[in-house]
Amino acid sequence: MQIGAHVKDDDPLSAAPERGAELLQFFLADPQGWKKPVPAPSRAEIEAAGVEIFIHSPYVVNVASMNNRIRIPSRKAVAQHAAAAAEIGARGLIVHGGHVRKEEDPEQGLQNWGKLFERQAEEGGFGVPILIENTAGGDGAMARHLDMLARLWDVVGDLGAGFCLDTCHAFAAGWELDTVVAKVKAITGRIDLVHLNNSRDEFGSTRDRHANVVHGGGTIDPEQLVAVAKEAQAPVIVETPADGQAEDISYLREALG
Repeated sequence: MQIGAHVKDDDPLSAAPERGAELLQFFLADPQGWKKPVPAPSRAEIEAAGVEIFIHSPYVVNVASMNNRIRIPSRKAVAQHAAAAAEIGARGLIVHGGHVRKEEDPEQGLQNWGKLFERQAEEGGFGVPILIENTAGGDGAMARHLDMLARLWDVVGDLGAGFCLDTCHAFAAGWELDTVVAKVKAITGRIDLVHLNNSRDEFGSTRDRHANVVHGGGTIDPEQLVAVAKEAQAPVIVETPADGQAEDISYLREALG
């Protein structure tokens, strides 16, 4: 099982040996803005470093939004980031599920996800898999509750969507971790990547605050996180505080064999 970490994008490849990481995840642009992504480091540099990578889309992206000023640039950003990710040989682009506003019909948000894939199909599709990630909270969220996730998958499941399971988000949203893999796979049929994060807050808090897998004051038993990874049988990325990532990866590598 491949294990890695989300790292800063200023010099991501140097982080791999420091952490003992086989996988890296990073941004290709400001995660809080709409700037066009820069496909760097190059595919050749990544291959020379002997690592594989995933790219995370900016946090501002909200494909589900009913607001044209958010939805339209979100669609553009997903297409741009997927193209840049493909250029450097990434294995996938992670995109948060997004949300509609409280007074709006969630069905419209679900259909907006479908339109993303359908419109891109007219352009030849995305260059990398789009992995939709579950989220911790928010009213009108597309991937916070399992029943809404099932409705989302009714729309995107046959359009090529993949799934990224975040354990902190799941825990914060009130998903029981001992059954989460089975329940998610019953809906999506797949888990393509696991963001194996501990949580600083209690079960059902709806707060997205990551803690290190071990020795970081997290509220999730590290053995439960290991069990999720074993059952999911997917690549693992820790999005935990940087100073503890090497220890997180070492612990997981030993526990997962």
